[in-house]
Amino acid sequence: MSDNQEQQAAPVFNIQRVYLKDLSLELPNAPQIFLETEQPGVEVAIDVGAQALAETVFEVTVTATVTTKIGDKVLYLVEGKQAGIFELANLPVEQLDPILGIACPGIIYPYLRGNIADAITRASMAPLHLAEVNFQAIYEQRVAQAMAEQQAAAGQNGSQDSGLILPAGVKH
Repeated sequence: MSDNQEQQAAPVFNIQRVYLKDLSLELPNAPQIFLETEQPGVEVAIDVGAQALAETVFEVTVTATVTTKIGDKVLYLVEGKQAGIFELANLPVEQLDPILGIACPGIIYPYLRGNIADAITRASMAPLHLAEVNFQAIYEQRVAQAMAEQQAAAGQNGSQDSGLILPAGVKH
């Protein structure tokens, strides 16, 4: 094998760009909510997605929704979507989905945490820092759920490529 062929066959994992795709902050009950003395409750939801942009280029997104309430009134609602564009080439097909669902979100998430914390602080709210997230556990739960649904619906074993991060029809 020539040096050129070896370079072409070497696995490629490059971060092309990390960017804030969407950020919204709402204080629907301001200013009256500021008179409340009760401690707010915080709910956080995290979601991961990916789409193919080209044969070896993918956009991965991590979305966090933070809802803070005092009683049944919303103090603030923040939703942020951080994205990254990644080049993945010469990787075994069965590794693509886990990389997009575990490794890439792990790279993007610290940026999202910072942007969410900054938005909350700029709204004159007490600082809130999102906890670390185990994207492997989230991915494994989704794969298990997808396989259970596939088995229940089709009565057959799930495939190795869950189609979870990338839709099943996307070539990779």
